[in-house]
Amino acid sequence: MTSGQFTRAEIMSQPDVWVDALAAFDPHRRPLQSMLESRAFDQIIVTGCGSTYYLALTAARLLRQAGRHALACPASELLLHLNSICIPGARYLLLSVSRSGFTSETARAQQRFKAKVGGPALTVTCDSRSPLAKAADLAIAIDAAQEKSVAQTRSFSSMAVVLQQLAAHLAGANQADGRALPDYCRHLLERYGDLAQSLGENAAIRKFFFLGSDALYGIACEAMLKMKEMSLATSEAYHTLEFRHGPMSMVGADSLVIGLISPEGAKQEIRVLDEMAAMGARVLAIGQTRIENHQNVMLPADLPAWRAPVLYLPVLQLLAYHRAIFNGCDPDKPQNLSAVISLEDD
Repeated sequence: MTSGQFTRAEIMSQPDVWVDALAAFDPHRRPLQSMLESRAFDQIIVTGCGSTYYLALTAARLLRQAGRHALACPASELLLHLNSICIPGARYLLLSVSRSGFTSETARAQQRFKAKVGGPALTVTCDSRSPLAKAADLAIAIDAAQEKSVAQTRSFSSMAVVLQQLAAHLAGANQADGRALPDYCRHLLERYGDLAQSLGENAAIRKFFFLGSDALYGIACEAMLKMKEMSLATSEAYHTLEFRHGPMSMVGADSLVIGLISPEGAKQEIRVLDEMAAMGARVLAIGQTRIENHQNVMLPADLPAWRAPVLYLPVLQLLAYHRAIFNGCDPDKPQNLSAVISLEDD
């Protein structure tokens, strides 16, 4: 068996699986609308573990952009500290995100929420037969996104596509905008695959820093996690401007600083990248505008900014894959990890 063969195949399959993700969301528009209209709530709590907690961070920001009060928290926090998160008398909807639907913290947090808070539970997962999906009031499942690899790639991005569609639905936005995402993904993987490989195999790079703000911070965290899981490389994620408040002391000629550039904050975010380059770091900018003097991954300029977060990720998944192979790691089977985590008292 070739090292990393499943991971690479799953990364490259994302354009096709995103088509399935879009199709998985469509039948749920009317039930979702009925849930939102029949059971009033004040706030949406978005929860998950590991990668899906980072996805929750992005989803909560997208939901806020859609005009809904939303917050993200790890499922373990919701399970262990429910009273610190849910205010008595307030009405909540729980949105649980889980690749397998078997992660015990997420399943038990949903169970406790329903028992103690009594609000509706919505689930996004990649297994329609899972306990999490069966216990939810409404489950959106992308079974085609299931993976053989331990590290999440197409599962994460496919659930991100669904959550972006959900935010668009809540905002009353044009749903057709999402239909172009698979083609955009295919173009990015084809156009920037060589760049991801060259950076991943660059022995001079020993530290990877992923910077993002607003909805892109969760994507930066997920990119950081993929690099750590797959390659065991030094990898950190920060809010872009926060990076200047201490963490930039680690930057030098051995660093790759990757900036996920947002349209709203581009001017200040680009300034941070320029400063890191002046300190000797290599810089990769990902966004909808070309940044002079740096390497770029260009996203489609005509795509609404809040549709774009998922597109920042595929090239960075390839970067992590190539770094893993370069480091002699098997990205299919990251060290010390398993696909599903269970609490000891389950």
